[in-house]
Amino acid sequence: MVGVAYDCLANPLGAVRSTFEKAVASGSDPASFAGRDWGAVDLFRRFLFDDGGLSQVPILNSSTIRWIQPNTLVRFRGMVQDMLGNELYVGAYKDGSVWRTNKFVDVAQYPIDSCSETRIWERRMLYCVPVPGLNSWTEPPAVVYRNRSMDSTTQHGEKRQRLDESTDNMDFDVSDEGFQGSPSPKKLKEDGHPSQSQELNVEGTSSSMSMLPDVNRDSLPCLVKIYDCPESDMKLNEVFEFVGVFTFDPEFKVENDDDEFANGFSEDVLVQLPPNKVPRLHCLTHRKLAVHDFLPSSPTMEVKPNLVKEIRNALLRHLTAVLGNDGVAADFLLLHLLSTVYSRVGTVAVGKLSLNLNCFNKESVPVFGPRLLLAIKNLLPFTHCISLTVDYLNTASLAPKKDYETNRLITGALQLAEGSHLIFDETQLEAGTLNSVGVENARLLKTLMEMQKVEYDFQYYKLDMDADVQLLVLSEGKSNILPADIVLPFQPSSVDSFEATAEALEAWRWYLATIRSLPHSIEPELQKVIENDLVEAKQADRSIGTQDFSRLLTMGRLLSMSFGETSLSLEHWQMVKELERLRRERFK
Repeated sequence: MVGVAYDCLANPLGAVRSTFEKAVASGSDPASFAGRDWGAVDLFRRFLFDDGGLSQVPILNSSTIRWIQPNTLVRFRGMVQDMLGNELYVGAYKDGSVWRTNKFVDVAQYPIDSCSETRIWERRMLYCVPVPGLNSWTEPPAVVYRNRSMDSTTQHGEKRQRLDESTDNMDFDVSDEGFQGSPSPKKLKEDGHPSQSQELNVEGTSSSMSMLPDVNRDSLPCLVKIYDCPESDMKLNEVFEFVGVFTFDPEFKVENDDDEFANGFSEDVLVQLPPNKVPRLHCLTHRKLAVHDFLPSSPTMEVKPNLVKEIRNALLRHLTAVLGNDGVAADFLLLHLLSTVYSRVGTVAVGKLSLNLNCFNKESVPVFGPRLLLAIKNLLPFTHCISLTVDYLNTASLAPKKDYETNRLITGALQLAEGSHLIFDETQLEAGTLNSVGVENARLLKTLMEMQKVEYDFQYYKLDMDADVQLLVLSEGKSNILPADIVLPFQPSSVDSFEATAEALEAWRWYLATIRSLPHSIEPELQKVIENDLVEAKQADRSIGTQDFSRLLTMGRLLSMSFGETSLSLEHWQMVKELERLRRERFK
């Protein structure tokens, strides 16, 4: 335990420094702490997870940043949009005869003398954004949080102090070669110590708004600094909850001197992501999040077939009402909403089930389009809707692209988190000519539909990144741009109310998030039955191919899982064949 009692919420840095001092006093060499914890992280993990402190930690977002105090403990939930490489910083230094640490801070607590003995450490920088398409119902209820606000005089004094401290060297020790972590004469003096001019003459000249994702410019990004963590633990587009020390100074300004040194920072992370625009979070602990982690009040229910069947039937009735009493479309939509890529065999994404509802017209689109969009937004945590037009295809930035001038990955509309849902409204698409951008965008969309991959543009080469996005297409006829796994003519017959209670929505969200992750198998006896049925289907219709067989097997898996079953039964296989028969009848 910490020698002095510190409030882990209000004064996390006090706990960090206390554990450091205790470790040094016990005889540990500060040099041995490079890349490892000296007890601070263990202390916070006990507070957060063993003592139930996590629920007391406020979540940092565009609303709470107005009242959360700097240098306090916060949570940030976000997607890794860009990986900025490594940053060198003075992790420990000697103040007279006393060793002190700068870990988990931007600003040194005490001035670092040029003659001081120092230890240079390394940390990773991740540019994170709120999950694209995050729906408002996922926001947790207000946290019971101790009021630590101060009167305006105290606030003014501390802001002035933070302004003075914000010119510390922590944000400047970045290499010229794109934040790769190698020292540079501009960033470190020859003796390894930051120069005074570094601490005073850096100008944040560009607006951080240019760095925000196109998906949602109102969201709050965060520069997360990671310590003592293998690079393999975090990947681009993964979603995490970071818990750490929050630093942010809305008053951060530095005079724009015509200084030779200052001009050399034109590509610095401090300029591209200035601390008065993009807050920093020094991560103490993190965990990867899945869809079910965004359910604000998820009920603790076991996956029992009777309970699951009851929830399934209620959800199916709801979807049927949304879709104008088209029960067949509701059945297919339910399977679509449960689909996920659970395996890859070569270029085949096993488990995906994209859906194309066609036969929309100018009368039905304004009625059922908004109903469908609203229903899905209320059921799934990450949703998007793109209206496909010739102009959109010719101008949109779909694929992320590397900008080597700023050394940033500029996001695109298709840089999405795993488990996202994307609706393409193709009903506004009219005849027109695609330019080179439009042709490329059409190719990117087709690749996403067929392979669940997005091609990232690194200028000198292209890199395919795996995706797991549920894709729904609304169109007049069968979509030529977006070849879906299932094409179904939409046949509504009424426009009924489809409102749902909060309790029902909570149960349906739990159902969709939980069922999709169930394990599943097919018994050998049933495999033979399925093989015989597929052979008979091929003999009756020579146009049926391997993709159709794969689709039917996916439908069988999803339909069985929708009842809470982990093994496909003959009854559910017969239901799949009946659904397919009803679908094909609509084309006659």
